[in-house]
Parts: sequence; C-alpha cells; structure tokens
Amino acid sequence: MKEIKAFIKPNRIQRVIEALSDNGFESMTLSQAEGTGAFKSKGARPSLDFRITDSPVVKLELVCQNEEAQAAIEIILKNGKTGEPGDGIIYIANIEDAFQIKTGDSLKRYDL
Repeated sequence: MKEIKAFIKPNRIQRVIEALSDNGFESMTLSQAEGTGAFKSKGARPSLDFRITDSPVVKLELVCQNEEAQAAIEIILKNGKTGEPGDGIIYIANIEDAFQIKTGDSLKRYDL
C-alpha cells in the first residue's frame, strides 16, 4: 500500500477531489494547513498561529494499493496544477499495514 500526501492550493482542491472520486479514489482526508516553502504568495501574511509567513494550502491524504498510486498522482498533478509558482507538492510513502479500530482487523487483505 502507498500513502499519498499532497499539499494543494485551496482554489484547486475541489477540482482534485472530484477528479479523484470520479476515478474511484473516494476515501481521503483533508486538512487546512500553512506552507512555509521557498515560494511566498502575494497573499502571504504573518500567521497568527505560528508567527511565520504562511501560504494557505490543503493537505490531502489517501492510501491506495501500490498499483493505483501512479494514477492518483497523475490525477492530482493534472487537476492541482495552475502553472504558477507554489502549486504544491506530493509525497509518497510505503504503508506496511493498517488496522480498523473497531475490529482490529488488518486492512492489508482488503482493497482500499
């Protein structure tokens, strides 16, 4: 299994979510976040929470089978890209296993 974390501009997130859902990636987690990368957007402002200059982003997280990861990455790239600096970044990590809290069952044997 692979975990995909993508940091996407808020104005592109709806498009990314819809495209992922249309292609069978329905389970994902979204979080509001602040980026502190090299790019500083025109609208960057001092963060009230962290006392640094921020750039608003949405963190999208999803877990999928290894063979599905490339398709998810391509969907995120296509729909998250604006062509402007600071579009975001995608991280990929291997997931050894996952467990349902309710039952304790390993999700390794299920299709995610």
